[in-house]
Amino acid sequence: MKKYKFLVGGEWRSSSKMIEVTNPYTKKIFAEVFAAAPEDVEDAVSYAQEAFEETRTLPSHVRSKICSQIAQELCERKEEMAKIIAMESGKPLFYSRSEVDRAISTFTIASEEAKRIGGELIPLDITDKGENRIGITRRFPIGPVACISPFNYPLNLVVHKIAPALACGNPIVLKPASATPLTSLTLAEIVMGTALPKKALSVLPMNRGTATPLIEDDRFKLITFTGSCDVGWNIKNRAKKKKVSLELGGNGAVVIHEDANIDYATERCTMGAFAFSGQVCTAVQRIYVHENIYDEFIKKFIDETNELVIGDPLNERTGFGPMIDLENAKRIEEWVDEAVEHGSTVLIGGKRDGLFYYPTILTDVDKNLRINKKEAFGPIAVVYRYKKFEDAIKEVNDSIYGLQAGIFVKDVALIMKGFEKIDVGGLMINDVPTFRVDNMPFGGVKSSGFGREGVKYAIEEMTEIKVMVLNLN
Repeated sequence: MKKYKFLVGGEWRSSSKMIEVTNPYTKKIFAEVFAAAPEDVEDAVSYAQEAFEETRTLPSHVRSKICSQIAQELCERKEEMAKIIAMESGKPLFYSRSEVDRAISTFTIASEEAKRIGGELIPLDITDKGENRIGITRRFPIGPVACISPFNYPLNLVVHKIAPALACGNPIVLKPASATPLTSLTLAEIVMGTALPKKALSVLPMNRGTATPLIEDDRFKLITFTGSCDVGWNIKNRAKKKKVSLELGGNGAVVIHEDANIDYATERCTMGAFAFSGQVCTAVQRIYVHENIYDEFIKKFIDETNELVIGDPLNERTGFGPMIDLENAKRIEEWVDEAVEHGSTVLIGGKRDGLFYYPTILTDVDKNLRINKKEAFGPIAVVYRYKKFEDAIKEVNDSIYGLQAGIFVKDVALIMKGFEKIDVGGLMINDVPTFRVDNMPFGGVKSSGFGREGVKYAIEEMTEIKVMVLNLN
């Protein structure tokens, strides 16, 4: 069994405590990671603070090259990275390879954005007091960044924190998810092969208590967190004066209007609801279908779901794997059982086998139940019918969440109405909320988050704008 050390400012360390890494499919421990102790965290923060004196002055071409080198190395180690993701998270290889591709894209974008961090010239002679004065703005890196990432995208969600930080010159201390630390540690090996100052990166697998300084230590200037709503908003309350970027939960809704391409909508909803067992913050959970096409959609949706190949994530044919752990599989089972007790109909699925909870489609669901109101983060799709497009919009908005949504419709007037009225951070037209390209702004409203990711937009969060006024009199 391989044992992995953790990284503290360029130094690989071990400790007296271990974190076991379990393959969700085999349920066997296949690796162990040394867990960081409080003194390691203190060293990491101190090193990051020291490194900032160097990273803040790195020329843009150096920052750009660092990111492009990482992208190139990920290309060369793509299959290795994909297998690590599949083994520690249970994500099928098809989706694991896609995640590595996205990480490569994200670092490539960061390499380009590193050369575009500029400012603007502001004419100040809009009043007589501003005559012969010119304002010049520029963005400056803010300092050490604390990053906390989840298990479901152990590479790309980490990269969405590290890549923009490297692009703009901020040191990083990362706490990866305890269930999936190997991907982050392997990425750290790659980063250490670049020209980045060694003390500028630490990757610390550890428990929440040990990670407290990432939230409360004043030497960090930004906390970027992806995870559950409860934890995220608690972090914001404890962060005091720090900048905070939160990418939190969702309850992804889709509206399928009567003029939609039903075959395409069905195909995308199947992927959006059941990819990686629904353990995606933008997963399709609620589907609102126009009454004129409801029966046709339901039949096609069941047929598409029946085509999913369920099994070992390392099998090339597998499209649906286990959930991350037994606790979450049992939670989904409890929610579905509760829905059935209250009159819901299970069209397909509705059963658990160990860590597998089978792809499940529900109808006749009471809208006050957890399976509708809360974020399922599991392979569940709840389908409703509607008469008027405006009614569907109201149903989409009847949620504490507002991450992304999708509408399948051809009518341009309805598209614009959805864009104006649906309360989310991103609206996908003729696609599901799961869609994301890594240069677009990504984030939510309401309980779903605070701030935006996407390299360009994350750089804005990780820098401060400063104005200099030239008096030419």
